[in-house]
Amino acid sequence: METVIKVENLTKRFGSFTAVDNISFEVKKGEIFGFLGANGAGKTTAMRMLCGLSLPTEGKGTVAGYDIYTQPELVKKSIGYMSQKFSMYEDLKVWENLELFGGIYGMSDEIIKIKTDELMASLNFEEERDKLVKSLPLGFKQKLAFSVSIFHTPKVVFLDEPTGGVDPITRRRFWEMIYDATARGITVFVTTHYMDEAEYCDRVSIMVDGRIEALDSPKNLKATYKAKNMDEVFQQLARKSKRKAD
Repeated sequence: METVIKVENLTKRFGSFTAVDNISFEVKKGEIFGFLGANGAGKTTAMRMLCGLSLPTEGKGTVAGYDIYTQPELVKKSIGYMSQKFSMYEDLKVWENLELFGGIYGMSDEIIKIKTDELMASLNFEEERDKLVKSLPLGFKQKLAFSVSIFHTPKVVFLDEPTGGVDPITRRRFWEMIYDATARGITVFVTTHYMDEAEYCDRVSIMVDGRIEALDSPKNLKATYKAKNMDEVFQQLARKSKRKAD
């Protein structure tokens, strides 16, 4: 299968502090890759490098076929991104947000209109189409934010704790959207503090103090660490940490 993300000996230092310490991994097309770690583990710093927002100190990596060190602007144009903090324009209507971000992604007016109509139908958002985003319930906002992050059909979408603050039912529905995206060939790179969500990933990486301490499927990780669930795996590894914060 096509490799969408490839990282070799990636390192990021801030002065004498090594935030990301010589990590290496690959992510394949259509894979759901969980990127976990306690606060201070270095996962946010690593994700910023992969998104072209921060240059590595050492090592190399490619995302969607582009070099994160020499082609960060092309990386940004080729990925989707969604964070826990809602990033839509709340004083614009739903369709206006889609039109705005479609234009930013370089999509034509015709394609934006077609994809907007398709999206409103698939999300059952016809009644919300002309509503201001700020008037939508949180669950609706998150569905919209994820839909916008993949509106231009990127090769990979980065999700930074996307389900924080919502109820379990809404989280489960959100993951159904993730499954649908991967079925269409979009690779999902996700961080989460919910260990039950780690069970939904094809493979999971767990960082401790800037290094990848474990990387495998949830099933294999639970077998390796003789754990009943991913929370037990995470707790065993997180206890090794000596850091307090990023």
